Amino acid sequence: MHPLQFLVPLDQLAAVEPVVPHVALVLVLANFATRFLGHRSHVKQAEEGGEEAISRYLPHSISSGALVLTSFLYLLVEPHGGMVLTVLVVGMFVTDFFEFEARKVEARTDKPLERPNGSLVAATLVLLYAAFQSLFFLVSDYWNLIV
Repeated sequence: MHPLQFLVPLDQLAAVEPVVPHVALVLVLANFATRFLGHRSHVKQAEEGGEEAISRYLPHSISSGALVLTSFLYLLVEPHGGMVLTVLVVGMFVTDFFEFEARKVEARTDKPLERPNGSLVAATLVLLYAAFQSLFFLVSDYWNLIV
């Protein structure tokens, strides 16, 4: 039984099923780029104006939101892989929230801003799983030998 069997309007999403993992992989890579640029922006803002000047980096917020929506879409078209990806992406999203607050605390106490290590680890896990899902055809022969 396919999960979209009883949902007639959502059944059209089956046509985009093959591209969703690739879109997720591209969004994860874009998220890494915006994460780097956002951290650089936060460091500059903290040097210029302290804690009050630090604001969320809009391109990073957009790429994170798009990644969450893409993982939810993948959850609809591929329940097992989508659930794993969604859990990882939501974990990364929550980690981003707390890392931003940690940067504000560091700026408030006049400490140098550290890299967002927790978010980098979470994003790396998302990258590994998204790459596995989208590039599975490269390792499928070896995977089938083991499994």
